[in-house]
Amino acid sequence: MPLRLIASDLDGTLLRDDLSVSPRTRWALDAARAAGIHVVPVTARQPVGVRRIAQGAGFDGWALCSNGALGIHLTTGEVLFERHLAPGMQRALAEAVRKQVPGTVFASIREAGEGFYAQGEYADLASETDHKRDPATMGRYSLDEVLSAPSLKFVLRHPEVSPPDLLAAVRALGLTGFHATHSGAAFVEVAAEGITKAAGLALLCEKLGVEQSDTLAFGDAPNDAEMLAWAGRGVAMGNAHPEARAAADEVTLSNEEDGVAVVIERALVGLG
Repeated sequence: MPLRLIASDLDGTLLRDDLSVSPRTRWALDAARAAGIHVVPVTARQPVGVRRIAQGAGFDGWALCSNGALGIHLTTGEVLFERHLAPGMQRALAEAVRKQVPGTVFASIREAGEGFYAQGEYADLASETDHKRDPATMGRYSLDEVLSAPSLKFVLRHPEVSPPDLLAAVRALGLTGFHATHSGAAFVEVAAEGITKAAGLALLCEKLGVEQSDTLAFGDAPNDAEMLAWAGRGVAMGNAHPEARAAADEVTLSNEEDGVAVVIERALVGLG
């Protein structure tokens, strides 16, 4: 296949479990860029979380954050697009979930990923590894304040109910107008209807003049499934969730075994 763009999830995919970029993976990314191929992080993280690993990965161009709701240039700060979940939809969802799963708490991510508005109870549950952000910077807001403005990502969490079970409860509500998923983190992530990593990648490819068939994507979690199915070649990691595996064209080695680098190296040999 022609190859013009590589899209990769970060946590559990490109990054090792200690959140580092291995020397082999960095070499493969640099080799791809040297061959004129766009290399794009596509992540549930916000820009602040991408910038933490950007130097190690050599990321200085476009990034897709908030599961495809935000397209932003890491160097210039240019925002290509933002897609928001409306306050009315957030409130309807929050009210329904609280009735079905009492004790659920919420947070709203806004302002090109820089604003984090969490209920106090949410901040109490959070750790820095959850959102790559110190919980002290999340604020402590009332639920009405959390619901008062559109969100790039609306986050649901429960102190006892697991994210897969909470996601199942959200889907069982029978509501429409949003897209809910989880990334293996300790919460459920909600975006506007139709917003996925695949949708964000399609918008970026349109800007860059890249055909869908010329894309290679990597992922490991349920929130990667749509992107793996959309890409010209979708590759799940050896450690991937069954949903990601089912959506992919093939499975590589795990993130601890440099699975992304293995596939890129072979692709570059094929191009040569």
